[in-house]
Amino acid sequence: MPNEDIKIFGGSTGKSFAQKMCDYLGIDLGKSEVFKFSDGNIFVKICETVRDHDVYLVQPIGLNPNDEFTEILFWMDAFKRASANSVTAIIPYFGYAKGDKKDEPRVSIRARVCAECIELAGADRILTMDLHSPQIQGFFKKPVDHLFALPILCEYVKSLNIENLVVVSPDVGFAKQARNFASNLQVQVAIGDKTRKSHDEKAKVLEIIGNVKGKNALIVDDFSISGGTLVDLANGLKERGAQRIFALVSHHMLSRSGAEKVENSPIELLISTDSVLNESIISNKTKIVSVAPLFAEAIVRIHNRESVSSLFDSAPHTVYKKSLD
Repeated sequence: MPNEDIKIFGGSTGKSFAQKMCDYLGIDLGKSEVFKFSDGNIFVKICETVRDHDVYLVQPIGLNPNDEFTEILFWMDAFKRASANSVTAIIPYFGYAKGDKKDEPRVSIRARVCAECIELAGADRILTMDLHSPQIQGFFKKPVDHLFALPILCEYVKSLNIENLVVVSPDVGFAKQARNFASNLQVQVAIGDKTRKSHDEKAKVLEIIGNVKGKNALIVDDFSISGGTLVDLANGLKERGAQRIFALVSHHMLSRSGAEKVENSPIELLISTDSVLNESIISNKTKIVSVAPLFAEAIVRIHNRESVSSLFDSAPHTVYKKSLD
């Protein structure tokens, strides 16, 4: 367990996640305040001393990415100016990770810009989960600990006791991660052939590679906003003879209209994590599994200068059990 040198704080949309981490560790959440003025300006304030302490700030870059990203910068600066010993930015969902490449002329590599800004503001370390592209870790010069929701999500899927299951990737790009899910669940993989013609959130599933007839399907992806790909793929699976349809995403980014699509689709259950504060979406088809215990265990290892990867080599069963409670 951590000693008194650890202090965990939560940003405006990271406070509930930070509180879950503190509850797991048996420590108090750091006192802080965030104000947003009528002109949109953001003001952050630390309400207790952090001098010579190791500080962990929890804030996803999720449903309000510009405000949340800006707030992280202000927090990093505030902690450094308050003489914190070290500052770790805990970003359960790094929303700008989608901007990971320059694949057409005159565009910004947004993830790299965000990484540099967070470091320049004062972050000594970054802790995140299920990046859209793992190579984004290379955009940072500071250490990055990249966690995976897969073990916890798979434990929940196993608890459902779904027979004759097949894992389905929405496209070739996610096929490697889909194989990792399939390997953990000891089932086979099918792959959707998806195309996207523009930068909007509309993609079309053209074909499904693999045998799904008579099987129960689990669609896996890192996130979904519009729900279009999940629903199109679910309909395609039904047309090809699949029985029950489930979906699993690491980050619960669904919009209200997206949630309605899922609600009216063949998908029986959408499984996700609490990496993003998305309280506006309430559905009987949604199951949220907490990854706060996973992050809490990670910062204990970071603080004690132990291996974070040991969480996945021989992850403590108590972490998974606490997440599923």
